[in-house]
Amino acid sequence: MAYSQSLADRVRQVLGQRRGLVEKKMFGGVGFLLGGNICVGVWKTSLIVRLGPEQYDEALAQPHVGEFDITGRPMRGWVLVEADGLDDDGQLRSWIDRSLQFVATLPVK
Repeated sequence: MAYSQSLADRVRQVLGQRRGLVEKKMFGGVGFLLGGNICVGVWKTSLIVRLGPEQYDEALAQPHVGEFDITGRPMRGWVLVEADGLDDDGQLRSWIDRSLQFVATLPVK
């Protein structure tokens, strides 16, 4: 299954023209990198969100959120938000903002 182009377009709208933002095909979908670090992505109809280990357990407790596990090995600090958890732009923006805050703490690659 290809990734959701409409969700990718919504992510592009939220991210806008940020300096250092790169879009790259990965995970069978599309990833958005900031400063060389993956921030968010789209896989099938879900949003991949990089939050870091401190926010991981709290994020997993949210509705429509699961582990980011597309290879059989879950990636701690990353979650997958299903489409039902992204119904409105406020929900999408909230997840992206959380990821941007974490990625801003990482060194630029």
